[in-house]
Amino acid sequence: MLDMRQVTKVYRTELVETHALRSLDLHVGEGEFVAVTGPSGSGKTTFLNIAGLLETFTGGEFRLDGEDVRGLSDDARSRLRNQKIGFIFQSFNLIPDLNLFDNCDVPLRYRGMPAAERKLRIEDALGLVGLGSRIRHYPAELSGGQQQRAAIARALAGSPRLLLADEPTGNLDSQMARSVMELLEDINQQGTTIIMVTHDPELAARAQRNVHIVDGMATDLSIEPGLVRAMHAQPEDAATHA
Repeated sequence: MLDMRQVTKVYRTELVETHALRSLDLHVGEGEFVAVTGPSGSGKTTFLNIAGLLETFTGGEFRLDGEDVRGLSDDARSRLRNQKIGFIFQSFNLIPDLNLFDNCDVPLRYRGMPAAERKLRIEDALGLVGLGSRIRHYPAELSGGQQQRAAIARALAGSPRLLLADEPTGNLDSQMARSVMELLEDINQQGTTIIMVTHDPELAARAQRNVHIVDGMATDLSIEPGLVRAMHAQPEDAATHA
């Protein structure tokens, strides 16, 4: 589904050159659930933006669902992103003056999808996350957990091959976080590939595989969950220099 080889990302100004990713190698197979962890400033956000075709990369190779994305035009990247990728953000990113139906409808309209198909997809997606009875409610009328479920429904309505989640439980209490995580696990079991960035070692341990990014490089943690939690428990400065 996602294959990055020796991917680099360098931000340049007149005075400063910042290496956000350094020869990052990562392969995610179809149907996997991968948690990406690492200290602040390690390159997780840059990785996620490149994976989601929101940013270009400086060097290396990146194939998404078998397609080489190097050199694609902005329009081609937008089409590929809209067709194959769903996004879930920590801050939900719902449009406050649109109800749940219309929030889910916005990205589908960009595809030029017929109204009847959009309606069916949206109703199915909101029903799947347990919000079928709230379809005409506005974000402000929902709890934080319900808003995150609505954001997941918006992503699912587009039937993405790949779901990218950026700290999806970061603004939720522990009970709501577990509920959202269980929903993501159910979605993954139905075949959707998920890459989740998280600082929470307990949530990361529930993924099928953990990838740890430090100083722009990725390490695949094929070790016991207890050792994964121990690694996350290190101070950030110690982890950065590991």
